[in-house]
Amino acid sequence: MQKIIILDFGSQTTQLIGRRVRELDTFCEILPYNKMPLDDPDVIGVILSGSPYSVYDPEAFKIDLAQLRGRYPILGICYGAQFMSHTLGGRVEPAPSREYGRQHLTTIDLANPLFQGFELGSQVWMSHGDTITALPEGFRCIASTETVQFAAYQAEGEPLWGVQFHPEVFHSVQGTQLLRNFVVGVCGSQQDWSAASFVETTVAELRQQLGQDRVILGLSGGVDSSVAAVLLNRAIGDRLTCIFVDHGLLRKDEFQQVMDDYKVLGLNVIGVDASQKFFGDLAGVTDPEQKRKIIGRDFVEVFNAEAKKITDARWLAQGTIYPDRIESLNITGKTIKSHHNVGGLPKEMNLQLCEPLKWLFKDEVRRVGRQLQMPEHLITRHPFPGPGLAVRILGDITPERVRILQEADDIYIRALREYKVRLSGDEARRVLAAGVPAQMQDGEVEVSLYDQVWQAGAILLATVRSVGVMGDERTYEHPVALRAVTSTDAMTADWAHLPYDFMARVSNDIINHVRGVNRVCYDISSKPPATIEWE
Repeated sequence: MQKIIILDFGSQTTQLIGRRVRELDTFCEILPYNKMPLDDPDVIGVILSGSPYSVYDPEAFKIDLAQLRGRYPILGICYGAQFMSHTLGGRVEPAPSREYGRQHLTTIDLANPLFQGFELGSQVWMSHGDTITALPEGFRCIASTETVQFAAYQAEGEPLWGVQFHPEVFHSVQGTQLLRNFVVGVCGSQQDWSAASFVETTVAELRQQLGQDRVILGLSGGVDSSVAAVLLNRAIGDRLTCIFVDHGLLRKDEFQQVMDDYKVLGLNVIGVDASQKFFGDLAGVTDPEQKRKIIGRDFVEVFNAEAKKITDARWLAQGTIYPDRIESLNITGKTIKSHHNVGGLPKEMNLQLCEPLKWLFKDEVRRVGRQLQMPEHLITRHPFPGPGLAVRILGDITPERVRILQEADDIYIRALREYKVRLSGDEARRVLAAGVPAQMQDGEVEVSLYDQVWQAGAILLATVRSVGVMGDERTYEHPVALRAVTSTDAMTADWAHLPYDFMARVSNDIINHVRGVNRVCYDISSKPPATIEWE
């Protein structure tokens, strides 16, 4: 299969480049900057990502461009463009002031293959501290802004381009067109990567890989593991056994709801209520990283105990998706949070690993779910942390605190599903592109707030109490924080601008109906610098 290789130099938007390429129905693979597969005959082009480093930093990531030039078309983005210019004889210097934000292309070579279909004055997004001040010999400028002379360049007579702006981000209005020009126009992608082709190919590969073996899959209730289960079920039928562990930290009534959903899907599912074990082991633990480790350890113990009863199983399947694997290959080597779904298999399980979704981004998983004709409420379900509500309770975990948070969260999520909004312009197109079932009418679409946001949930500030008044009585109870973010891949996220009347209603409903809560706040921090989950 044709593929574009994206070499990751550490940019926060590298995954977004990958998603944009996939949206062009073209398979791509994101690899660390020093892992270029030179012997892969399917590679049709290479993209060099941005980076947090300057090309002059001693620790800056570097590659041998001679291995790529002449073999593939190359597009360097931001650091990638500066690195190529610097390495090949140009000059890169600190900009007089950091070039960040919206700019417009004041000059463009509209005849250049990279800028086919562009409009003069097209808005782009800059984000760099250094800037190219001289191009290498044999290179020419093909676009500029008022402050960036070499906003884009090409090597004469060679399919090698660099752009100092970020075509992958939403604010580069014609960024997708630029990537289309490179991926399809220059590299010659046949655009044969789709949900339908993925299902057909993956089912065939699973049948060949698994043969007549039995497979065990750990279900979470989320879209990733659910789609993985349905794919496997289509490939091997009742030789798949799913295990769904209830650690007592799910949303309100979620365990039974999920079990009912899986029954409708025809899956063979074993449900295990292990909540007492998890509550016992979490008692008194307040450190978030320790919570995650305890929950991960207990999950493996409970899952293993149930899996051992299936004596003829040879494989363990997981709903691992591509961003999970990319994050676990973080080239900076720094851990922000332990990931709950990546890290290999416990040695004592003696099983082989099967990951049918390992190449998909989240939105692609949802498209595959629709291709498999799964219920829409399973496909559009928001991401939910593996440790569950344990990382949405600040402080130690008790059944009563979980109850409080479940009740507050249930009111919030139900309200998000019920509240309808009308969207137009770029917002409407973004929602439709994500596959949300809606019809464009008079330039507008109507969707629920739940479908408009990427992820939402309530957080219980169990370590905090606030004074309140209910009736004539003084209360001293906990605040609840509401969180809702918009995102495309969870690598970056912005807080959702929810309507005031909606927030007022939810706040009143939570305070009036959830005993133990007397104050509701709304989290308006973005990622970065914050994370989506509080712990």
